[in-house]
Amino acid sequence: MKNEFVIAITQLSAEKNLDSDTVFAAVESAMASALKKDELQWADVVVKINRDSGDIETWRRYQVMDDDDIEDDEIQVSPERASKMGFAGKQPGDEVLEKLEASPNQGRIAAQTAKQVVLQRLREAERESVYEDFTGKEGELVSGTVLRVEGGRRQVILDLGRTEAVLPAAEQIRAEHYRVGQRLRVYVKEVYKASKGPQVVVSRSNPALLRRLFELEIPEIARGVVEVMGISRDAGYRAKVAVVSRQHGIDPIGACVGVRGARIQNIINELGGERIDIIRWDPVEEAYIANALSPAEVVSIRLDRNENTAFVAVPDKQLSLAIGKEGQNARLAA
Repeated sequence: MKNEFVIAITQLSAEKNLDSDTVFAAVESAMASALKKDELQWADVVVKINRDSGDIETWRRYQVMDDDDIEDDEIQVSPERASKMGFAGKQPGDEVLEKLEASPNQGRIAAQTAKQVVLQRLREAERESVYEDFTGKEGELVSGTVLRVEGGRRQVILDLGRTEAVLPAAEQIRAEHYRVGQRLRVYVKEVYKASKGPQVVVSRSNPALLRRLFELEIPEIARGVVEVMGISRDAGYRAKVAVVSRQHGIDPIGACVGVRGARIQNIINELGGERIDIIRWDPVEEAYIANALSPAEVVSIRLDRNENTAFVAVPDKQLSLAIGKEGQNARLAA
């Protein structure tokens, strides 16, 4: 008949969806560490818990080695010494398990250790589950709530439900001001394991965020009828998105704008008013460049493919429009 200690570990493991054998092994290992005190400080202690009776047995383990090879007599013995300990006939490579007297605190240590191990295993299992969950969300959009803003916007910590995420300064939109409790939609840029558990890095400035928003808000893009061919973005201020239709009769720009601009306005609102130019992608490079420089009118284009540059002529009155504020229009078009 199983004793209460064994039943408790078995039931708790089942409730928490943990493997009971793994928990028992972890308790044994933790108990062995707890028993390594005083003269056993440097010993190799082995603990075994009977899975039925709950009886706890402890041994001191030695590796049998030739006299000349022994470097640590706390864990290594010669065949001669093993024989004197009552283990005759042992050869190099064998093990010797010397029975240890039961500690008066053994039962209490076992109970405390079991509780600690179960809690630790639960934390590890939860961390692994979160890691698996969010690794699968890399490259996707998630929603979170601002928990705190650290170091004068150096980084923003978001609550994603099962875990927290970091929005570093480099991934923020410069024009945005974040406040505790604010709801944000973010792009999952990276998920990695750290000593504190899974770390989720998110972004508001990544061009891929804009791509995902287009897929979310515009059904034709989600279905593949309209395709996003390229995105250039000055996050928070302006972006250019090149689109093309894969189905005859579908206007890619009209599909993105929506009736009375409703679709594109939803995206603009999500990005705090970021201006978005939707341009028509063209396989002819000159035509594509002309479209990218809109709203400026292009007179002529000369390509230098060796230098990967384009020389563009525009009317004098539209030069500033083509260049844009602080060169923004030309830079995004490039």
